[in-house]
Amino acid sequence: MRLRWIGYAALLMTITGCAGRTEWLANKDEALQKTPAEFAADAAKRHPYKADAPRGGQAMARAEVGYVLDQIAMTNTSNADWTDVEVWVNGQYVCFLPRMEAKILKTVPFRALYDSSGKFFPTSNGGWFDRQPVVVKKVELYRDGKLYDVPVQLAE
Repeated sequence: MRLRWIGYAALLMTITGCAGRTEWLANKDEALQKTPAEFAADAAKRHPYKADAPRGGQAMARAEVGYVLDQIAMTNTSNADWTDVEVWVNGQYVCFLPRMEAKILKTVPFRALYDSSGKFFPTSNGGWFDRQPVVVKKVELYRDGKLYDVPVQLAE
């Protein structure tokens, strides 16, 4: 029975294809259901990194990096919804979130994070052929004119 389902899944992927998607399954958040070209174009408008922005301290948020699934799971742990949020990774890759609701988990795929050259955050980190894997060292949120640090941990 299990092999039958795997066959159905393979057939469905062959028919529908995965081209133009950032994830195998559709993201729950409509704002994260864009094509790679749309993410890249949006990121280009948000560059350069806002290094001169006032610092807001530590955000009431957390980020968990999952290299196996190539994603960052983020949560706004405050009691207020945030709007017009830019998620910055390592001061180089950015993704725009129109809304980060309080206490709601957001899953940002690495392929939604783009640099100023139109390249997404690497997804083969730690593989056999990676000489210098790119890891998530820092996650920041730019909102309300300030740049906030987000505590980062590795997914289990």
